[in-house]
Amino acid sequence: QVQLVESGGGLVQAGDSLRLSCAASGRTFSAYPMAWFRQAPGKDRDIVAAISGSGGSTHYADFTKGRFTISRDNAKNTVYLQMNSLKPEDTALYYCAVGRSPYSSIERGSTYAYWGQGTQVTVSS
Repeated sequence: QVQLVESGGGLVQAGDSLRLSCAASGRTFSAYPMAWFRQAPGKDRDIVAAISGSGGSTHYADFTKGRFTISRDNAKNTVYLQMNSLKPEDTALYYCAVGRSPYSSIERGSTYAYWGQGTQVTVSS
């Protein structure tokens, strides 16, 4: 059974940094795309960043504007999201996800079939 556990969220001030981690278990994920999504209250869930199985391809939402970096350590079955220069509008529940196929497009939301429970990020002004 696939399980994803996020950690690293918290309450920070605008301009601070956070590093989110997502540990995956249940199978080997090195071939599969992984991604971070976020959902703020009353809003749709948006993709934040995605990374291919090898780590060679990445995709970022425009709102990250070079502030966020996604990476993965396949030996640890873990994906990370480094978030710098955080803004109050980054406040959301952040989820990690794993793709259903190694061949799916990493930037499409429909690629992702397995989800964690989320970690809350709150940025105060």
